[in-house]
Amino acid sequence: MDDNYRNNSQQYQGARHTTREVRRQTSNQAMDEYSRYQENTYGSYTADNHYNNGEHMHQDEDAQSDATEGHDDDNEIYEGEYQGIPHPDDVKARHNDKAFKDEFKDQADLMAERMEDAEQFAYQYENIIQECGHGRFQWILFFVLGLALMADGVEVFVVGFVLPSAEKDMCLSRSNKGMLGLIVYIGMMLGAFVWGGLADKLGRKKCLMISLVINASFSTISSFVQGYGLFLFCRLISGFGIGGSLPIVFAYYSEFLAREKRGEHLSWLCMFWMIGAIYASAMAWGIIPHYGWGFSMGTHYHFHSWRVFVIICVFPCISSIIALKFMPESPRFLLETGKHDEAWMILKKMHDTNMRAKGEPEKVFTVSQIKTPKQMDEFIEIQSSTGTWFQRWFVRIMTVVKQVWENMLYCFSGQFRRHTIFLAVVWFTMSLSYYGLTVWFPDTIRYLQDEAYASKLKVFHGEKVKNFEFNFTLENQIHKDGNFENDKFVKMKLKYVTFEDSEFEDCYFEDVTSKGTYFKNCIITSTLFYNTDLYKHKFIDCTFINSTFYNTKEGCHVDFEEDNDFVIYLVSFLGSLSVLPGNIISALLMDKIGRIRMIAGSMLISAVCCFFLFFGNSESAMIGWQCLFSGTSIAAWNALDVITVELYPTNKRATAFGILNGLCKLAAIFGNSIFASFVGITKVVPILLASTALVGGGLLSLRLPETRELVLM
Repeated sequence: MDDNYRNNSQQYQGARHTTREVRRQTSNQAMDEYSRYQENTYGSYTADNHYNNGEHMHQDEDAQSDATEGHDDDNEIYEGEYQGIPHPDDVKARHNDKAFKDEFKDQADLMAERMEDAEQFAYQYENIIQECGHGRFQWILFFVLGLALMADGVEVFVVGFVLPSAEKDMCLSRSNKGMLGLIVYIGMMLGAFVWGGLADKLGRKKCLMISLVINASFSTISSFVQGYGLFLFCRLISGFGIGGSLPIVFAYYSEFLAREKRGEHLSWLCMFWMIGAIYASAMAWGIIPHYGWGFSMGTHYHFHSWRVFVIICVFPCISSIIALKFMPESPRFLLETGKHDEAWMILKKMHDTNMRAKGEPEKVFTVSQIKTPKQMDEFIEIQSSTGTWFQRWFVRIMTVVKQVWENMLYCFSGQFRRHTIFLAVVWFTMSLSYYGLTVWFPDTIRYLQDEAYASKLKVFHGEKVKNFEFNFTLENQIHKDGNFENDKFVKMKLKYVTFEDSEFEDCYFEDVTSKGTYFKNCIITSTLFYNTDLYKHKFIDCTFINSTFYNTKEGCHVDFEEDNDFVIYLVSFLGSLSVLPGNIISALLMDKIGRIRMIAGSMLISAVCCFFLFFGNSESAMIGWQCLFSGTSIAAWNALDVITVELYPTNKRATAFGILNGLCKLAAIFGNSIFASFVGITKVVPILLASTALVGGGLLSLRLPETRELVLM
């Protein structure tokens, strides 16, 4: 009995499907080309946010018959259950039919309809986010993405902090030091372009995780490598990885926020960059000066404290990777790519999480259907039997590359051309001034310290020293026309000591470490150098008579603790801490005074602060002016981040942010190079250049549209 009933049911369902298919094909064949041309491709948009087209009219009869048929309990639809996913075969049939009808329509009309469709979808999504509420879900994501942003802030400062120690450890020349300081920005610039574009095609979460894994891996490797070239390469790839953090994080988080919360909470998120800078400054100050925190393996492998600091700086990145595994993809991105069911489940989870946190677990997620935008891209599906695995992957990769490139070009065309150009100029001028002065401040302070140090120089003329043992440090001295006979220099340090026109006879140097020490035009007779770092290049125009060098120290050595090396930690720490008031004020006022006024006001006030630098003739004054400049400029940075994610649609948001952030890093490279070249020469050029750039960028920002009342497109 049961088997007969089951067979009858199956036959009945098969007959229904057959009848429906015949009816659909008959209807399609009856339409002539004129009716296809006149057909409204997207139907009418009804009050309940659904689309109805001609094909739906033919299916109404089936829907009515389905409503009168009995059905099992499993097929019942309850309130809050997602109903918006049609059968894949129906979707494919409708897509093919609409694609054929689109051929008879003007391209401009199609674009206009798609724009209208996207606008309607944007308002619907805004209503859904408002229904989900703002609560525990967003705050958890806030801290997870904050760790990724913190890792970006750490990466910017880590090389600057290790440079004084790495310079000694790797025997870096002045040109090598400059390249090491710039290599991270080059990597971050490339990473911003690449990861921003990929995030709009492959997903925010996936690209962010990959970029963070690359950063964590190569940052860790860089702490162990000994050679300068390999260290430079690791920092380049590390910067390339973290370069995707900033564009993806803001695009990612903005798509979980309602319009009235977006400006404020994106500004709060910016604080994690400041926290990253403070973390790096504090760790550098607490770890790097402790030269004993390391180990050596033979004479060729040394792991000093600055390498320990590099590993410690990877912790925020690793923490973000672990936490991000438990976070969902952006539902807005999923809807843009046609993954409706995944997006609906994430939105429901967000709603339920927030409602439970508010004590309203019984509140039901009422969204049952989501109208999604029409797909513009051509997706290529390659069967596993087509070609070799290499050919299949090559086609997929080239397809993604083409789509990313077209996305980038689209940001400079049509309605976005003006916005992109104006934003690019504002980003560039802000970055040129900020990063240029960020390098110029500590270099200028160090120059002032060097001047003070040089003023304490001691000069000794015509001294004669015989049968004396030097076992203490000589520092900041010049010895002219001296005579040293049968003297011993044992277990001592020579710091910035110069011997000119002096004679050394029957002397003994053992276990001597030097820095900035030179022998000029000296006569050295019957003298033994054992286990010292007094290399040949430190003897200028000297004459050696029966003198011998034994067991000369190899490589460079981190043995000197110098206060002027570590002033950079104090300057960076105070400069990072000084932006806290500006962060708070910008977050509270972002939605009240608007993004444009925030950018223009902050940049113009920062330009005024630059002029006070003319009065900075001491270390304390320079530190004070730097704190003032950093505190006033942070509001412009926050507003730029917010307006950038709001001006572009979802499928271009991360790409545009990546382009602009890449230009920002390019400006940082120019700023570092230009401003550093004037240290000790003049203050006029850096101050005027920074002020002019800030004024120009601030005035140009007034031509940008205000976005605080807009929904995310």
